[in-house]
Amino acid sequence: MDITTLGGSLLGTIPLGDIVLYLTPFHLFMFGSILIFTVIIAISRTETQVEAIFGGMKEKKVSVDLSEFKARRFLAIVCGVATAGAMITGDLFNFILFVALIGIVNIGIVSAVKQISVLDAAFHYGLIAMMSSLPLFGGGAMILASTGTLSLFAISQIPHTSLMLLFATIMFGIGVAGETGIAPFFATKAEMFRTPGSPFILIIHLSSLFIIIRTIEIILLIVA
Repeated sequence: MDITTLGGSLLGTIPLGDIVLYLTPFHLFMFGSILIFTVIIAISRTETQVEAIFGGMKEKKVSVDLSEFKARRFLAIVCGVATAGAMITGDLFNFILFVALIGIVNIGIVSAVKQISVLDAAFHYGLIAMMSSLPLFGGGAMILASTGTLSLFAISQIPHTSLMLLFATIMFGIGVAGETGIAPFFATKAEMFRTPGSPFILIIHLSSLFIIIRTIEIILLIVA
């Protein structure tokens, strides 16, 4: 499928050897949107979580201390920047690296929580993310072997899709699904949202949403 069909008119290209980066209104909109969300999250303060105690009328307040606040804010910014980079890159390998980085910092955002259920969910999500790195990078390697390039601009111009390229694309999609924690891997990641520390937890959901949208575009560029 042609790039302009998905992203709108081609605004320009940045040739870096055999890797050609490209800019369209779609990518610039996604890039700007995630940067705006990142800035809002970075300047926000964490909310105090209020938990109801079963069997009574009492409430339990869970807050985030200063050191944990700084660590989470830093990781939330890194997650936002990595997501923004994934929105604008035209290099498949760079996109894969950004996705892997997002999976790492998502675990870090909740790693300081003193709640067993949240840490247990983060641990299982980490296992899924590590296992998903194999099809993620393996799919990217097979796409490179099938096309001879990692430039999405060049891959989109290939007229035919081979069986190996189709299989590599499926592997790539499975890897992204595991790294971002979408179905069928969403169960453990959903438990991570119970941790205190909003709005930093919001970047976990936003990064997954934006990565999924960009992944669908990449898959269509390869196979359609």
